[in-house]
Amino acid sequence: MFARSAIATRSAAPALNVIGQTRNMATLKEIQNRLKSITNISKITASMKMIASTKVTRAQRAMKIARIYGNVSSDFIEQAEVKKADGAKELVVVVSSDKGLCSGIHSSLSRHTRKYLADYPEAPVAIIGDKAKSQIQRLFAQNMTYSFNQIGSTIPAFDETSAIASVIISDKSIEFDNIKLVYNKFASAIAFETTEIECFPASQIVEAPGFKSYEVQEEILENLNEFLFANNLHWALVEGHAAEMAAKRTAMENATKNAGDIIQRLTLQYNRGRQTVITNELIEIITGASAL
Repeated sequence: MFARSAIATRSAAPALNVIGQTRNMATLKEIQNRLKSITNISKITASMKMIASTKVTRAQRAMKIARIYGNVSSDFIEQAEVKKADGAKELVVVVSSDKGLCSGIHSSLSRHTRKYLADYPEAPVAIIGDKAKSQIQRLFAQNMTYSFNQIGSTIPAFDETSAIASVIISDKSIEFDNIKLVYNKFASAIAFETTEIECFPASQIVEAPGFKSYEVQEEILENLNEFLFANNLHWALVEGHAAEMAAKRTAMENATKNAGDIIQRLTLQYNRGRQTVITNELIEIITGASAL
């Protein structure tokens, strides 16, 4: 009986060691595969950060030019003392884009628009960009009147903006008086601010107290008003594009740092597991040699 139990104990011990080694090797293999995948992700995010950094420089250059024209339009409305008429119906134009991986750029626009639509549930909405569209239409699909995409894949051009402005203004099937532009204003390389621009109809501009100081003929007033809207829309598009590129660079930089932290932690875990396997093998060799 004692001999049988001793033989059974000797035969079971190597099997347990083999199982333990197999589990350790499987774990090390999983860690090694995960290290490779995260390293590849880190290379991709680093490349995307470099590309976004190049685009930020170009976007800021275009933004400075658009701001000059946009500030002129804002000064004209301010000096003319144009005020929103009581009971005026507004069309909300959300200036977004089609691309993601840029932090909370689109979520901020959608949240601001949903808050406004909660107070004015009958206001029509026109959306530029698929990202904001997918977020707004979940709750306010009935408010959506226009949807534009494939705009501003590079730096937005004034021709694209003029085409959008013409479509919105020329369509008489939707009733609205004023237009509210909702966009992301570029504040710094790491910050943006969701801002509004009010666009008024020609009738409200004529009735403004300070408009009489401007010598504008009535036959060109409508063209001036259309240009003001197109100019403000282009300003919002270029500002939003610059904010998007800056947010994308920041997001890719943070993703690269996070990938580096995970790689460092997994490397330490892999080395500890490998040392454990080597130590166990040495113990088995020394124990076997001592038994012999």
